[in-house]
Amino acid sequence: MALLNILRYPDPRLHKVAVPVTEFGERLATLVANMAETMYDAPGVGLAASQVDVHERVVVIDTTETHDELLVFVNPEITWASDEKQVYDEGCLSVPNVYDGVERPARVKVRAQDAKGAFFELECEGLLAVCIQHEMDHLMGKVFVEYLSPLKRNRIKAKLQKEERGLEREAALKAAGRRYYGDDESRFRRHAGVRRLRPARPDRCRL
Repeated sequence: MALLNILRYPDPRLHKVAVPVTEFGERLATLVANMAETMYDAPGVGLAASQVDVHERVVVIDTTETHDELLVFVNPEITWASDEKQVYDEGCLSVPNVYDGVERPARVKVRAQDAKGAFFELECEGLLAVCIQHEMDHLMGKVFVEYLSPLKRNRIKAKLQKEERGLEREAALKAAGRRYYGDDESRFRRHAGVRRLRPARPDRCRL
């Protein structure tokens, strides 16, 4: 297994529409295994193939705290959605450290195939319903921030573009044994460690 690179918003590849999977075999099994490892490592509770620049209709999800109930959806379709709605504070592995409320149907029924091609149906509610709808948006080339106002989207885009420039500068300095602390050039320091990230809030999930 291998960790895959997760595309970051506003990368235009996130807007590609995924195509159906037609061949079920070793290649798909490897993709699913790598996606699962990447999701758990991130950490997140869901990942669509589109987020790792594989534009095929494949989703992996595990909403458990123990990370031992992996669900694989190949060619998923929502066959029913409840009239009842819920607002959930969503995050996304492709939009790091950004969370906002999105309204979606509270319950959905999904028809999909597993990694071997067998069809199944599943009724989803709660976090699982949020997650499958969020990931299926990715398959259609849609990122959750597109549900937000244009003002919020533009602020998020500017924030992530600034972070991306910082990451690029940090990578360039790594070989010299120096660490990038921000846009203030006076804050460069000799450093041999790694960046430390604050853990996500427990009441939020990255999808």
